[in-house]
Amino acid sequence: MVNFTLKQLRYFEAVARHGHFGRAAEACAISQPALSVQIRELENALGAAVFDRTPRQVRLTGFGEQCAQQVRAILREVDALGDLARTAGDLLSGRLRLGVIPTVAPYLLPALIGDLGRSHPGLDIHVRETVTPGLIAELAEGRIDAAIVALPISEPSLVETPIFAESFKLVRHLSERDKPVPNGETLRRMRLLLLEEGHCFRDQALSFCHVGHAVPREGLDGSSLTTLVQMVGAGIGVTLIPDMAVAVETRSAPVCVAAFPDPQPSRTVGMIWRKTNPLADQLMQLADIVQQSVMTMRNQQMNTDAADAHAGVLAPLVKAGQTLR
Repeated sequence: MVNFTLKQLRYFEAVARHGHFGRAAEACAISQPALSVQIRELENALGAAVFDRTPRQVRLTGFGEQCAQQVRAILREVDALGDLARTAGDLLSGRLRLGVIPTVAPYLLPALIGDLGRSHPGLDIHVRETVTPGLIAELAEGRIDAAIVALPISEPSLVETPIFAESFKLVRHLSERDKPVPNGETLRRMRLLLLEEGHCFRDQALSFCHVGHAVPREGLDGSSLTTLVQMVGAGIGVTLIPDMAVAVETRSAPVCVAAFPDPQPSRTVGMIWRKTNPLADQLMQLADIVQQSVMTMRNQQMNTDAADAHAGVLAPLVKAGQTLR
């Protein structure tokens, strides 16, 4: 009889996925020596090596490749059993693995995590931030429970639930604040800075400019919206960012923000999960909480904008020495 533990299978899957003991140990929140010991014990139990170790790389052996398929199937079934047990309760609780795309995560997660902590203290949330294709793959493999992405996805195996819509804003150097706002056709002839391949926001920006997936002339690919906005501040070009990113990304760069004329470019953000996920009711609850968090963020931003506008009106009066009553 072969004796191994479920924990050892999870460690094996992590090493197989990362191809690196150090990164796998970090993902599993365990020290690398302890992880190595567990893998050795698993190999001893199986009677064969599952990894071919070299100084630079870790590869699955032929036997390890066969094991990986079985182990992933086992872990999916174990996770499904845990999800089934959690459906006995009406509220979100226990572990929840949530994926979020990079053009949403930095702006939504601080508010969402805080709201979830207050409304569902028993929820243990694990966040995975990556681009949409990666999140879809992880959903299919059962590594995450749900994902927040730009819709539509149009995957037959997934449920799509719209949560909110937002427009895109034009970001230009501060010296261009009095220039007319270009439309999509004009924008395609400018030096447009975009996110690198793989980001759905890149495709949405190109669509607004009526450009295919080819890189615009004299363009620049960035790995984050922060990089793009800072490059605009340096006078390199112009870019588009979603409305929820404006307050965070433009506060430390000499840029100005403008709304496009109608019809404005926009996106719909929503949640997706597998149709077979037994946590569907709980995930709908989560979608409602996400929507509430977005509304709270928008209200706070409106109050901040109003306060800034008020300060802008009062500043000249104070400078002129007038008394405010």
